[in-house]
Amino acid sequence: MALAVPLILSAGFMTVQITLDRLMLSWYGRAEVAASFPASMLFWLPFGAFQGVSAYVVTFVAQYVGAGRPKRVGPALWQGIHFSIVTGLLFLLLLPFASSYVALGGHDESLQRLETIYLRTLCFSALPSLVNAAIGGFFSARGAPWTVLLINLLGTAVNGVLDYLLIFGKFGCPEMGIEGAGWATVAGAWTTALFGFALVLRPTFQRQYNTLLGWKPDRDLFRRLLRFGGPAGLQMFLDILAFTIFTLLVGRLGANVAAAVSIAITFNLLAFLPMHGMGQAAAILVSRRLGENKPELAERSTLVAFRWAITYMTVIAGVLVIYPQPLIELFRTGATMTESAEAVAADWAEVAEIIPRLLILIAIYSIADAAGIVFSCALRGAGDTRFVTWMTFGLAWPLMVIPTWATISNGGSIYLAWGFASLYIVAIALCFWLRFRTGRWKAMRVIEAHVDEAVPETSEPAKMPAA
Repeated sequence: MALAVPLILSAGFMTVQITLDRLMLSWYGRAEVAASFPASMLFWLPFGAFQGVSAYVVTFVAQYVGAGRPKRVGPALWQGIHFSIVTGLLFLLLLPFASSYVALGGHDESLQRLETIYLRTLCFSALPSLVNAAIGGFFSARGAPWTVLLINLLGTAVNGVLDYLLIFGKFGCPEMGIEGAGWATVAGAWTTALFGFALVLRPTFQRQYNTLLGWKPDRDLFRRLLRFGGPAGLQMFLDILAFTIFTLLVGRLGANVAAAVSIAITFNLLAFLPMHGMGQAAAILVSRRLGENKPELAERSTLVAFRWAITYMTVIAGVLVIYPQPLIELFRTGATMTESAEAVAADWAEVAEIIPRLLILIAIYSIADAAGIVFSCALRGAGDTRFVTWMTFGLAWPLMVIPTWATISNGGSIYLAWGFASLYIVAIALCFWLRFRTGRWKAMRVIEAHVDEAVPETSEPAKMPAA
């Protein structure tokens, strides 16, 4: 828990950032909040594939630290940074095709226009966000999660302040609506990355972990990062692809349904993202213990994380089911100058009627989601990334995407479609748990077997280094 709590809080700040964006956009207009979620998913579709590789630095760092080889930590981090810079720049190639990309969703033209604006601004956050994923892996894998928390806190604060200023045009700033929310996200991402990079280059880390002189490209290390991190990135891509298509399909049911889905998913993130921090802790401890050749401790750490995750998810599920109305009212949309109060009230009534039923389904599958997060992260921490990837691909389409398409095409309801998404989450969690039970991951390693550096006699690899 000493490792997990700061990571949970860091993920909590990500939740706060996303929630602030959606909350303020819901105050600005129903169309803006409806457009924000599908545009975010379209951004995360390619971004998730790259981030999976950048963030996989955490496994290399944790296993090197566990094996008592600190001088390999800096080069491992830099391979992730090199990858992040190149792919972050490639991400900008999406800008000229943003409108065509958004059009694949088949939404109304007015909604597509807002989605395109938001997507284009988010593209400029890709590079710093990828760099931050690698840097966050460096600090959390070393046992310094409070540093990760501090970095994310700063970025969240910048994003939140600029959201208020740029969405609504406060204190002399231009009123930019959904575009302002996008630029606020960009500013927060750059703040986080630059601050984290400055901390990495502290003299203490240069001496202990080779964070400055280890900047040179290392072909073998980079190849192994792609070998193990590539499937992790592909898994994120396939997972996000499935949910993106699901989101675009249910968005065809109308703007009110799209708004309800956007708000419901925001509540889902309140449950999911903190547990991502718990999953990170499990992955780090599995990597550390395998680096120390203590697989039984790795298994125990995972089971402890699983019990905490289930407890948290049960509490959140109860809140979503028992107290939906106070939460929903936070997102109530007011009338704009171009809309009548009666029309807005009627639209909101439809949105507010849909959300509670979706929250019940979220509560049902969120407990299984907790298990899926912890066990999949543990498997990735060992290097068992290919299994996680193939399960994601093999289950998402037959259990969620194709049934949802058939439901929407035949005039089915949002609740039936959401039921298929719930089925997929439960099934994949079961598969990850069964894979974990086999114990095959205990023999896996991502670092090279031989020791290629002199290790000081005073090093104590089993201890968590100080922040």
